[in-house]
Amino acid sequence: MDTIKYPNLFKPLRIRGVYFRNRLFSAPQGFYNDDPKRYPSEAQVAFYERKAMGGYASVCVGDCIVDVKTGKNLAWLTDMEDIENLNHLSKVTQAITRNGAVASAELAHDGMFSISSKNEYGTKLYGPTGGEWRYGHVEEMSEEMILDLVDKFGKAAAFAKQCGFNMITIHAGHGWLPHQFMSHIFNKRTDRWGGSFENRMRFPLAVIDSIRRAVGEDTPIEFRFSGSEVAEGGYDITEGVKIAQAIDGKVDIIHVSAGIHEIDKTFIVVHPSMFLEDGCNSKYAREIKKYVKKSLVATVGAFTDPAHMEEFIASGGADIVNVARQTLADPDFPIKARAGRDDEIARCIRCFQCFNNVGMHRIFRCSLNPEIGQELDVKMLPEKAAVKKKVLVVGGGIGGMEAAIQAARIGHDVTICEKTDRLGGILNCEHSVPFKKNLGLYLKRQQRLLELNGVRICLNTEVTPELARLAAPDVIIAALGARPIVPKIDGIEKALAAEDVYNNVELVKGDAVILGAGLVGVELGIWLAQLGHKVKIVEMAEKPPFDMDSFPFLPYKIYTEDLGVELCFSTKAVAVGDGEITVETADGQSTIKADTVIYAVGTKSLSEEADALAFCAPEFHEIGDCVKSDNIIAATRQAYAIARGIGRL
Repeated sequence: MDTIKYPNLFKPLRIRGVYFRNRLFSAPQGFYNDDPKRYPSEAQVAFYERKAMGGYASVCVGDCIVDVKTGKNLAWLTDMEDIENLNHLSKVTQAITRNGAVASAELAHDGMFSISSKNEYGTKLYGPTGGEWRYGHVEEMSEEMILDLVDKFGKAAAFAKQCGFNMITIHAGHGWLPHQFMSHIFNKRTDRWGGSFENRMRFPLAVIDSIRRAVGEDTPIEFRFSGSEVAEGGYDITEGVKIAQAIDGKVDIIHVSAGIHEIDKTFIVVHPSMFLEDGCNSKYAREIKKYVKKSLVATVGAFTDPAHMEEFIASGGADIVNVARQTLADPDFPIKARAGRDDEIARCIRCFQCFNNVGMHRIFRCSLNPEIGQELDVKMLPEKAAVKKKVLVVGGGIGGMEAAIQAARIGHDVTICEKTDRLGGILNCEHSVPFKKNLGLYLKRQQRLLELNGVRICLNTEVTPELARLAAPDVIIAALGARPIVPKIDGIEKALAAEDVYNNVELVKGDAVILGAGLVGVELGIWLAQLGHKVKIVEMAEKPPFDMDSFPFLPYKIYTEDLGVELCFSTKAVAVGDGEITVETADGQSTIKADTVIYAVGTKSLSEEADALAFCAPEFHEIGDCVKSDNIIAATRQAYAIARGIGRL
């Protein structure tokens, strides 16, 4: 134990004879890129196996639906009643368990939020209580239907065990069916399934009993629930403790989350945004742990730091730490943490790009980890290039650093040149923003990986065509990035660029007006409002360039509203004056008080500078913002693919 940096985090567990190699669990995550018949694909097998290879003790396959005709919120969730799934799910469990992890199936029914079942099968929406809810009219479940669903949870658990799952996770949180029965918000029944606490607990307890009968005594059961609904009219941690006490000893692990997925205000509690502190929901597990005597307690919610996890377990806050998005940012987190390689860990920045890509493409992507979403493809890549080449990477931003790391990993001789005095590019300026802390750590981590992989780093070095030819590389990767656009309006010289503010927030005085309602402008507005400034954001377009009502961007909507950040759309900035800005709307021109004006209207690609290097080496690539101004995820994925392809010929 003396050689392990985090002995509590990596102390093994045995539960009902099942071995867990540490206390780090991969929390339930679904996989939505199935084959045409909606069976788990080979890509899904690779997705879950990657987590197991990284050292997590348990890998939970999310969204296993016990009754697809009445219980699906999304069309492509796993059908636990279809025997044809046996072969496919068995491949998933084998991939997990052969790598030393426990395979857990998250059994779920989405209750009154099962809009996909309604659309696909023409069935009604059913819940504990009838009425009008998010997706329309809900029918109250009959006694017969309730008992049938209790039975189906048991049958689904038996099928999961047949498929090779060696733990069952009951999804009884976040507003899904068992939670709906426990909740004052959703359950208004007056029969034996509602009213008193005992009656509201009857359904989840019946589900637990049904599953235990189905799987026997040798299979651990995990109960995932919201320790507090964190919603108006909902139960708080006091009742969360009562729920935990009611199931104590009846399940093996009480997995404490928080919030309700289908209520916008608490979606960002279920899935903490970057604006919340690390481990923000852990307080609920810590309180419940005080009162639970027989079951183990697991926590979840924005953990990224192994030292934080170690302290939380050591101090008695929980027995187990679950992580979800962190498994995407760094599937090898457990291996690195156990070996004390903390500075090599990529910590989730909670940018919600994983959610955004699931919504758009039904596949996870990660801003920091280009491997995610192509795990199966990556398995097929050679570890070393066929031909070793001399590679010059021009530009030390996100794309440039990733390209240099990947090129060096497959055996190339790599030099990276950056014309400023530090790596990180345009994002370097955000290091002082509290909710961007993990982005700053990521930049440091990338520099560390450059060093570990033997990349030569040349700072304060502007690569001209003459210098490039003198270096005589076989390959040039131009990753010069982009620069902020300066809007052409009168008096703009009196304004600050967003980059200037990020580098020195003390420049901002009094009321601030930000030009541009893209992510940069909105994030900056939130930060300034947190610091006490009154903020208005002026945008020429009718709406922002992203959907603030969609789940990935809800945090921006909620925080701008809560902090009083005023968004002014269809508003054109005309001139910056002393202490004011003139704007134009459909109603004509007017002035807005502005002690500080900041522009964040986008960036211009440094494409001409990149093009100048095009004929300075036999092989040439332009990547990232110097091709098209985009986000981190675009830069890292392109850099990864192009760098890994060098040396094939």
